[in-house]
Amino acid sequence: MTKVGFYHLTRTSAAEALPQLLSRTLASHNKAAVWCSSKPFLEMLDKALWAVFTPTWLPHGKAGILRPDLQPIWLTTEDDVPNAAKFLFLLENRTCTETTPFERIFDLFDGHDEDAVAAARIRWKTLKDAGHELAYWQQQDKGWKQMR
Repeated sequence: MTKVGFYHLTRTSAAEALPQLLSRTLASHNKAAVWCSSKPFLEMLDKALWAVFTPTWLPHGKAGILRPDLQPIWLTTEDDVPNAAKFLFLLENRTCTETTPFERIFDLFDGHDEDAVAAARIRWKTLKDAGHELAYWQQQDKGWKQMR
């Protein structure tokens, strides 16, 4: 079964928290797919990731580029994974109905948005009922803390 981590954002936005998680993904020699719900958010995230140099530079691609299969990080509003990523990042309350191709799924949700929290609870229950290994992480002053 796929390991699914729920990341409860309490201090920063997903765009601010994502670079560190993506850096760790690349450091572990894995590729990532980042599924967004809206084109404006994807465009903002694309620009933000090109500006990141700490902790590391985050090369990535999106629809319209040549050789999407070579991209270490793929940004999309679709359900595509042309880079054969094993790590999936879900933003803006995106869902993933087919978890089989992924080793890990990272579900980032805004803890200040009651609708986002409620939607995350529904996704949690659905994935738990399907037998996936779940973890809940809450953003702290410095980094993340796994909650029990």
